[in-house]
Amino acid sequence: MNIGDLRIEPPVLMAPLAGVTDSVFRRLAREYGAGLVFTEMISAQGLIHGGLKTLQLMAFTSEERPIGVQLFGCDPQAMARAAQIAARQEPDLIDLNFGCPARKVVGQNRGSALLRDLDLLERIVRSVTAAVDLPVTAKIRSGWDRGSIVAVKVARICAGCGAAAVTVHPRTRQQGFSGHSDWGLIADVKQAVDIPVIGNGDIRQPEDGLRMVRETGCDAVMIGRGAMGRPWLLGQTACLLSGRQPDSEPDVDERIELCLRHARLQVDAKGPTVGIRQMRKHFGWYTKGFPGATRLRSILVIQKRLEDVEKVFRDYRLRQDAGTPAMA
Repeated sequence: MNIGDLRIEPPVLMAPLAGVTDSVFRRLAREYGAGLVFTEMISAQGLIHGGLKTLQLMAFTSEERPIGVQLFGCDPQAMARAAQIAARQEPDLIDLNFGCPARKVVGQNRGSALLRDLDLLERIVRSVTAAVDLPVTAKIRSGWDRGSIVAVKVARICAGCGAAAVTVHPRTRQQGFSGHSDWGLIADVKQAVDIPVIGNGDIRQPEDGLRMVRETGCDAVMIGRGAMGRPWLLGQTACLLSGRQPDSEPDVDERIELCLRHARLQVDAKGPTVGIRQMRKHFGWYTKGFPGATRLRSILVIQKRLEDVEKVFRDYRLRQDAGTPAMA
């Protein structure tokens, strides 16, 4: 798949996830097979005002390329200015968030709230595409609720304003992340526009990604929550899309080693205190399905030092080898 002149190979993208897809996670996602990654969503106003935390969200390394910077906001001029600031860091593209369902985001008329104001959404896309030379993409949802399904109309607006691709998560804002995504809407968008369409939603196994492509005709798939604690899902999906047999699921020992590697990278990047604190949610995802997982997680999330986390896993392995994986 090409987004403008940017070649995406394989056509499997890691979704931007607030509080999850930081630089360390993105590096792992690329290593495990993502053809494109994104920053966490970044406030246009925060970027314009030069807030340290906002600037840190935008930082990335060469190992993460190709990478898109995702922006959110509701003022066309501010979004254009923020895109210009982001472009100075030379990302590979700019992505516009019209899909975030979080209350604190939509409460300020941003994210998926813009699906209720298509005139404003159009002005934002037009302003950003005119402001930067990079490819501009958009991530959208079906609509605000079941009574206002606007994905096809929004995709046409984006394409008409110069967007280079559109990602469709076919749930409404009202659904949040509940229920099922309507993949038929991805197919409708694909039929309606001549720019690449990326399908997103309910890809939990590699077979889901292949089925989405076959059922919708989308040009690429984007994986979000399914890759939390399972970055290998990206590569498995890429294998199936290329006609190859994917590797089997890693066993418990392999998942522990990856979790520890992630923790070490996080400590290197954020320092010992913040690094381990930010790993707590990842511990839950990496250990999902482990024997005695509930008790193991309850012990991991109270650890404050990397060496203590390593000891917890070491003790867990010893108990598992002895046939008693439950933690004392």
